[in-house]
Amino acid sequence: MSVKSIRALDRGLDVLRIIQESKAASLNDLHLATRLSKATLLRILKTLLGRDLIWQRIADGAYVPSYTFSKRAKVFDEETHLAEVAAPILADLCTRVRWPSALLSPRLDHMVTIESNRPMSDFDYIISPNPVGSFNVNMLRSASGRCYLAFCSPEERAAIIARLRKSGRPGDALAHNPARLDRILGEVRARGYGTRDRDFGGHYDLPRSKVNDGRNSIAVPVHVGDEVVACVNLTWIGRLATVSIIAERCLPQLNEAARAIGRRMTA
Repeated sequence: MSVKSIRALDRGLDVLRIIQESKAASLNDLHLATRLSKATLLRILKTLLGRDLIWQRIADGAYVPSYTFSKRAKVFDEETHLAEVAAPILADLCTRVRWPSALLSPRLDHMVTIESNRPMSDFDYIISPNPVGSFNVNMLRSASGRCYLAFCSPEERAAIIARLRKSGRPGDALAHNPARLDRILGEVRARGYGTRDRDFGGHYDLPRSKVNDGRNSIAVPVHVGDEVVACVNLTWIGRLATVSIIAERCLPQLNEAARAIGRRMTA
């Protein structure tokens, strides 16, 4: 007796396979890969989301294999898990503070954005995004980089700074001034959060006089157990508020979000 296959199931598994292989795919990516209509794809994606087989990144709307599914398939990484855990927490944070936040992870000698609630922010049209994973954030000049360096282990800090000392880039010059760098990182630890260098306007190497994104940021560490694994920042239009005002208004919520991410990573 001939048994027919279930076409809808076949389509769903095909979509899941493409997302798994690509690690992240937009609706249009899936449309081009499968030639299915976007309406059909949205129904499939809703089903996969409902079964916790995939999740949708806030920063760019991409569909990503869930940690649960990837772990079963023995193809997973902790950074993707971290972003998945953080996404709903960052979404909640944005509803409370309005300004955008990002989750940044270290990559040897710089930081990268792995998730962001910027598309949800009231100021999305003013504050331009840093695409997920594609923009190297300066470790020594940015709020998130200084925060990570201040709170990571002494061994990791020494290794990062040693790599940066080998760099000839203008943006890494502070690595050659250990006394000043130690003082800055000590101030970050005393304050509990990282801030931008006054001369940092968003560009890795150039000073604010040449490239100025008009923004300012603070950042707090995400602890998983005794280890710092990432930082959560808060970014705003610099001319509208000082660092002290933003810290007074928003630091409790930012710290709460960072602690929530850490707790969920160990749950």
